[in-house]
Amino acid sequence: MKLTILGGGGFRVPLVYGALLADRGEGRVTEVVLHDLDDRRLYAVTRVLREQATGVPDAPRVTATTDLDQALTGAGFVFSAIRVGGLAGRADDERVALAEGVLGQETVGAGGIAYGLRTVPVAVDIARRVARLAPDAWVINFTNPAGLVTEAMSRHLGDRVIGICDSPVGLGRRIARALGADPKEAYIDYVGLNHLGWVRGLRVAGRDELPRLLADPALLRSFEEGRLFGADWLQSLGAIPNEYLHYYYFNRDAVRAYQRAEQTRGAFLRDQQARFYAEALRTDRPALDVWNRTRAEREATYMAENRESAGAGEREAEDLSGGYEKVALALMRAIARDERTTLILNVRNRSTLPVLDADAVIEVPCLVDANGAHPVAAAPLPGHATGLVCSVKAVEREVLAAAESGSRQTAVKAFALHPLVDSVNVARRLVEGYTEVHPGLAYLK
Repeated sequence: MKLTILGGGGFRVPLVYGALLADRGEGRVTEVVLHDLDDRRLYAVTRVLREQATGVPDAPRVTATTDLDQALTGAGFVFSAIRVGGLAGRADDERVALAEGVLGQETVGAGGIAYGLRTVPVAVDIARRVARLAPDAWVINFTNPAGLVTEAMSRHLGDRVIGICDSPVGLGRRIARALGADPKEAYIDYVGLNHLGWVRGLRVAGRDELPRLLADPALLRSFEEGRLFGADWLQSLGAIPNEYLHYYYFNRDAVRAYQRAEQTRGAFLRDQQARFYAEALRTDRPALDVWNRTRAEREATYMAENRESAGAGEREAEDLSGGYEKVALALMRAIARDERTTLILNVRNRSTLPVLDADAVIEVPCLVDANGAHPVAAAPLPGHATGLVCSVKAVEREVLAAAESGSRQTAVKAFALHPLVDSVNVARRLVEGYTEVHPGLAYLK
């Protein structure tokens, strides 16, 4: 089976390939095609993968290309992990927003909107090409903002595009550990949008154990989200929010922390990965060692500003090993081999959340089989969550409309309607600032 990875020169590709090397079942991936616009990045990542495969019998064959149509033709699965504008673009997203006193995070607030406006036209082009060149392929979308991009692609691919994120899985794992339960035996009642969801229950052997956690401040302080949000706030919510909701619930604190930081996250990763690729291209040292060292630093510093502002301390060792590649492999195996499983995924709503229309992409537990991902029925969201979900989904729809029409006015509307942008005038200046620094937004007129 052929797997095509778009953004194949990306830093996290070795995580996916490592998961493939460990998969020894029937119907496994035998060919991996890496596609990227940068042949130097492709060469560096290919070196890492070659070293990973050393001593592994029947390791999937790896090829690399800068020809998108060639990469897609004949693919059984397509992993889309592109970054339009690169990490330099992410750093600019953060800088422009922070200059206006608002959040510029990669997927949340002004930064997420700017990234979406750059990415959606490219993602739509990819979706159309997949429909033409690999109509039977399943597209697994890693590209951020994951829910928004998945919805854009679903307009051309229907249910054959599925978005993934490791954040809900990590949250469920941490809650289960805090309760002394085996994460593999727990069902996570999670619902929302990508990077905007809540765990409302965690069932073990049919019993919801979340009330026991919420009633115990010491247990709440024993895991990352408990320290990040505080036991009192979690008890008030009656749920455990995704870590990205820290940007909403503690927005001023987060903005101040980012403004005080020596570098934004995007600037840090831009510089760190520039060093990685420069070192990985050198043939006098093992590329895999360089990648492992860089990855450890990357994972340890994830959301560091938020943790510092909340006094949440360092990340736990168990959360430094990634996870999105495991979700991707489990999804691919469930479809390719009809190995039925339940995963939290980004899929079209259908009738799961009555407050949203059928085509809105949401993030919920899904039953997965050979026919794809099917969202599990969910209880209605509480009022506070309903308001936020509907508000952010309305913003996503304006982003999609702006990307389709090229309307600068609609782009301003998208920024102005976001809960974390507090002025129409700020929204206008954000659009002006982003179009000045991002050639990929020149289409907005």
